[in-house]
Amino acid sequence: MESPVSGIVPAQPAVELHDVARHFGRFAALRGITADFAAGRLHVLLGENGAGKSTLLRVMAGLLAPTRGTVRVLGATTQREVATRFGYMGHAPLLYDELSAMENLAYFASLYGIHDDLRCAEAIRTVGLDPKLERRVGQYSQGMRQRISLARAIVHQPELLFLDEPFSNVDVGSARQMTTLLADMRDAGTTIFVVTHQAALMESVADECMVLEAGRMVAREKGIPERMLSPYAMEARA
Repeated sequence: MESPVSGIVPAQPAVELHDVARHFGRFAALRGITADFAAGRLHVLLGENGAGKSTLLRVMAGLLAPTRGTVRVLGATTQREVATRFGYMGHAPLLYDELSAMENLAYFASLYGIHDDLRCAEAIRTVGLDPKLERRVGQYSQGMRQRISLARAIVHQPELLFLDEPFSNVDVGSARQMTTLLADMRDAGTTIFVVTHQAALMESVADECMVLEAGRMVAREKGIPERMLSPYAMEARA
């Protein structure tokens, strides 16, 4: 709809949630969340363990159906319609341990109809690793596996990116490189959602944060407020 004042058509939100709830038996993991998220922004989801962050991310990515409510992603009411336009990185790395990084990336790229070793190699370099490393991924450190998992999620250059604890078991220096990459992607127009307990790693790049508590959205603020920074996160800023 055009603005009656300026005549400018507002950009469509990347993700729209209306009264979204998700129950597991009698347990309510999400309780009536309504929110719109602007495109081309870096959104951080914060909260204690069990607050519903990962559940919300999975619902937005279409990996879980809401028990109640509606979800619209990139203008579509069914995520399957736009699945090739977003990337997802969950707790599990979703890698084949017996394959090298390049072999993994070539396989996942092929699922998007991409058969381009140069693009796969560039995705690996982008996350700070060497595409010529022939070692099997099963022999990688956990931090290296996290970075290859991120490369897997971005190899098809998605418009929308969902990341669940991407800095888990990654050293602070590598995590900062990853946040720089995410900021660059956001600046290029990618919409990014990050679930993390390490809020300070995102402090300098986050456009906004959404705080969940017991399945409810209890706060939504520009950037990341000081009160949300953990002692570890404060140390990471030093």
